[in-house]
Amino acid sequence: MFRARSESPDLLPMLSRGKHRSPRLGACFMELASVLAGERWSDHPRCTHPLLGELARIVNDSTSDAGRSRLAVLIPSVVGLRSDDLRVDARIALRCARVELPVAAAERQNVMAVSVRTADRMLAVLDARPVGDLEPASREALASVPAAAAWSDNFVRRAGISVNGFRRHAAPNTVRGAVQAIAESTVADPDAVLHDLFEAVVDEVAVLCGRTTSDSRTERPASVPTPA
Repeated sequence: MFRARSESPDLLPMLSRGKHRSPRLGACFMELASVLAGERWSDHPRCTHPLLGELARIVNDSTSDAGRSRLAVLIPSVVGLRSDDLRVDARIALRCARVELPVAAAERQNVMAVSVRTADRMLAVLDARPVGDLEPASREALASVPAAAAWSDNFVRRAGISVNGFRRHAAPNTVRGAVQAIAESTVADPDAVLHDLFEAVVDEVAVLCGRTTSDSRTERPASVPTPA
């Protein structure tokens, strides 16, 4: 049973796929985050950056039932992570694209290589560095797929990207496509890859929002469900 909105219930349901009308029917990652934040029950709470919330929902739904409970301890870490800084969107998209690119199916490599270059270029503009000067991790990811890297270079030079287009379309599409591709890939343990990706993104966003990673890891209410 729920108490007042400002309090957490004594017992939270274990994580499950999809959206739920009430905790009696189950809960996804962001629905539990809404409880911990003292907001009304929702899978789109205001306490978390929209793109980070989108990543959390997709990872929650793309992880197997056996692996999903490992995500639960990360729920408190996303509460309060909000910022209007476009670097947050760019960092989330870039991390997802970099992780997905080396394991992407051949038919997706061009698209994800474009995502790496686009997010890296957006960060270059925001950080006032040369747009052609890729970050080392971006160069490494692109080097794993040389044909797609060459194709994406020509494409991005011609197409370009606007700030609004990146925030509204490119970044969310990158996140969705990357998580889906990882979940469907032939890697030995896609659950572990998705968990590690999400944890790394949370840490990166925490720094951009002015919170240290240790802060985001130490404050975990005892009511957060853990694996049985």
